[in-house]
Amino acid sequence: MFQHISIGVKDIERSREFYDKALSPLGYERLVSVTGRAGYGAESPKMWLFETPSPVPRDPKSGLHFCFDAPSKQAVDAFHAAGIATGGEDNGPPGVRPEYATFYYAAFLIDPDGYRIEAFFHLPE
Repeated sequence: MFQHISIGVKDIERSREFYDKALSPLGYERLVSVTGRAGYGAESPKMWLFETPSPVPRDPKSGLHFCFDAPSKQAVDAFHAAGIATGGEDNGPPGVRPEYATFYYAAFLIDPDGYRIEAFFHLPE
């Protein structure tokens, strides 16, 4: 459905460091890096970061979050660990989420700008 998404960030260098490390275990990397912008994906940029003085205000009750596919449980675990190590906040440790489904293995973080992000792996049934 989506060709790409773009989000505003306050400090592009801080966000690049966070997303470089958090997305790497999932198989995504920074593919574009120009002044004030960064594009992430596997083959082409699907998530863009733009430095702005007015990113979306932090609101944990908004329901807004971004979920990334993960190739394995280990990748979900590594996403969470890397995100915490680079300044992200824990918003739910890696594990099965039976409230969603028995196959739903995920971890949740809050990035340095307050965006809620998730890594998801579909467990074999």
